[in-house]
Amino acid sequence: MRRLADFSRFVPLLCAVALGLLGPLFSPYVSDFVVKIMILSIFALSLELLVGMTGLVSLGHAAFYGIGAYATVLASGAEGGSIAWLLPLAMGAAGLYALVVGALSLRTRGVYFIMVTLAFAQMAYFVAHDTKLGGGSDGIYMYVRPALGALDMENRRVQFYLVLAALAATYGLLALVRRSRFGAALAGIRVNEQRMRAAGFAVYGYKLAAFTLAGALAGLAGFLLAARDGVVNPELLAWHNSGEVLLMIILGGLGHLRGAIIGAVAFTLLKEVLSTQAFVGPLADHWQLTLGLAIIAFVALLPKGLIGIAARLSPKGDL
Repeated sequence: MRRLADFSRFVPLLCAVALGLLGPLFSPYVSDFVVKIMILSIFALSLELLVGMTGLVSLGHAAFYGIGAYATVLASGAEGGSIAWLLPLAMGAAGLYALVVGALSLRTRGVYFIMVTLAFAQMAYFVAHDTKLGGGSDGIYMYVRPALGALDMENRRVQFYLVLAALAATYGLLALVRRSRFGAALAGIRVNEQRMRAAGFAVYGYKLAAFTLAGALAGLAGFLLAARDGVVNPELLAWHNSGEVLLMIILGGLGHLRGAIIGAVAFTLLKEVLSTQAFVGPLADHWQLTLGLAIIAFVALLPKGLIGIAARLSPKGDL
């Protein structure tokens, strides 16, 4: 069991290497689908920092995702832009909004915190939906995808490996955060905020830093989505996107970085299969119903999420 636990620590690295080796063999459809899953995995990891590591349940996380995407397209203009400054801009814009939202919403707790984050997300949604800046309900298109020398997001293979590198970097960063003193403080806040405050920790500052970092990482996912699709619309900021990414980390298993990725993969595959007539026939017209029933079944049978299956075999696997 101990050897299995030690081996499990290398599973994320092995998966990344396997994806890197198999990437050139994927068909255009499979490659595009894998890129979509990897982007959603980054989005899920950013929320895992809040919910699983800090204990802050947010229903407005899609705002940062959408802001990162919109900032990318708006700043690109008609001539496009460089990854070197579009990426920091997208993350910075999302992180700045997260800083503002966090500074206000973190003064509340529980259901009030959830509702305040939802309210701020809906504000951002209606700015994109009801103003010329966001192109209204139709959204806005990117004329030229970002590039940096030979790294051109128009190239499908370059796109695949850049997204894979971003996912690996996000996972690695959060793994380091989790093992750091900052991560230990966040874990303490999740378990008992009052005790951490009594011990002299600046609880509000720690939570605000985590909230801002999570927003910036969601902005990274938004940048990659905009560069992949070449178009953004207000639905990216809608509350149901916040709900879906929350479902992903619950489905995968809260408190585990691998759980966030497993949840993103499982949720996306479920959605794809249940909405495809080739797999489920006429039920594809009612995929929302079957998806909801499937998630309820998973949560009821696996209260610790899909990662709980592996945890039974590897109890010390903490990533």
